[in-house]
Amino acid sequence: MFNIVLYQPEIPPNTGNIIRLCSNTGSTLHLIHPLGFDLDDKKLKRAGLDYPEWASVNNYPDFKSYLEKVKPVRIFAISTKGKTIYADCRFKRGDTFIFGPETRGLPASFLKSLPVNQILRIPMQPDSRSLNLSNAVSIVIYEAWRQNDFISS
Repeated sequence: MFNIVLYQPEIPPNTGNIIRLCSNTGSTLHLIHPLGFDLDDKKLKRAGLDYPEWASVNNYPDFKSYLEKVKPVRIFAISTKGKTIYADCRFKRGDTFIFGPETRGLPASFLKSLPVNQILRIPMQPDSRSLNLSNAVSIVIYEAWRQNDFISS
């Protein structure tokens, strides 16, 4: 369906919630190391419940390894620095959505490597810093899935 890439995630419950989200939307989760936690973390398992056995979760030592293995066709980065609102895009099955670490977001060098229309933002109130990572992933993935008529993979 869709590829969700977490670039160096730091908070286990967020990743656990996203594992569960992937299971429920038919998306594949890709984790780019280093991670800010151990994959056996209790908080990760608690948030993901028993869904890890149903969700497709892949690990990569770095983003380059992800690109070489998956060869994504379309990549969208989600960032508070984006100019394009996520809901203004037309998403296709197989699209890749990249989310940065909770405390610092995606690196500026990474964002500069993408066309500006592929850096998306989720609207927020003017004085807001950011949304919780698992909430942000949910917003974007459900919009992409909605646009594709909630067709299962």
